[in-house]
Amino acid sequence: MERSEEIPKHIEDIMSHYQLRVLYSEAIGRIHKIYSNHGVYALKSIPPEHSMDFIKHVQRLYQRGYNRVVPIYTTHDGRYGVLYDKRLYYLMPWMNNDESGERNEKHKQMFRELARMHTLTVKDIKVDAEEREAHYEKTKDSWKQQQQFLQEFLERAERKWYMSPFELMFCSYYFDVSQALSFSSKKLDEWYEKTKDDEKARTVVVHGKLSIKHFLLNERGAGYFINFENAMPAPAHFDLLPFFTRYCQTYPVKCDECVEWLYHYYKYYPMREEEMMLFTSYLAYPTSFLQTVEIYHQKKYDAKSEMAYVSLLQRNYWQLKNIEYMVMKIEEREAQKKAAKQAAEQSQSS
Repeated sequence: MERSEEIPKHIEDIMSHYQLRVLYSEAIGRIHKIYSNHGVYALKSIPPEHSMDFIKHVQRLYQRGYNRVVPIYTTHDGRYGVLYDKRLYYLMPWMNNDESGERNEKHKQMFRELARMHTLTVKDIKVDAEEREAHYEKTKDSWKQQQQFLQEFLERAERKWYMSPFELMFCSYYFDVSQALSFSSKKLDEWYEKTKDDEKARTVVVHGKLSIKHFLLNERGAGYFINFENAMPAPAHFDLLPFFTRYCQTYPVKCDECVEWLYHYYKYYPMREEEMMLFTSYLAYPTSFLQTVEIYHQKKYDAKSEMAYVSLLQRNYWQLKNIEYMVMKIEEREAQKKAAKQAAEQSQSS
């Protein structure tokens, strides 16, 4: 049978390793949807240098009993992928994502599955006291330098007769940014004081690119994770921080649902007090805002770029305020939990 011109040759060559005949294929983003003589599949590729870690982490999840990962099929000779033109291609079943139901419920289901994945792969690792201190000192030093840079940027802007629109907006936001920096630094100090004598820390297999787009529901409503290319052993906040910072990149909103999702996750994977300190420290730190100011300071812009950077700084500020609300709600909940625990201990001792 002659090859159809509609089917790329490399797709046919790769699928032949699975003893599948391609009837039709279509590119959907970075995935090829393959219609074959034995059903519909998803074909995806990654750089080969990432392949061993990717396969190792997926196998570890299966070994620990976590099966809510879209399975990876092996080739006819038992390999987990096909190397073709400097890319490693791997094959999965095609899942039609069921988008019915409430968005809030799907997020809660995703965080419940994430907590289950973290629980099944949790591992205590030994942490050298000197390494912990070095990390703390390096982070504190970096944050102090960035805070000093902001202070100097503010002073230079205020000495001008006529500020640029960007500088004027920066000055109006400076107090809130400074408050975020102070909070982050205080929480980092609390974390270090509590953990400086600890010899161990918890790690899990993190997804590495947590997103509702990477969590699919099948026709029965069961949730499955995809896209584990960035999976690795790391503290749990490596999944949580990027998700919530991205989610807060929007217009000003009181994100009560964010707090609800976070504590839904904690219900199944409780976070230790020191882990919460570090998480809130990193979450509150205004990284995007700082990066925008630093880039603006390093380069000169025309009027069009000035407008673009004013718009970007405003979006950074909205993100900062959305995160500030979320952190405030977390602090309230943690204070209530602490007070309830103390009351229970006093009741037992009396």
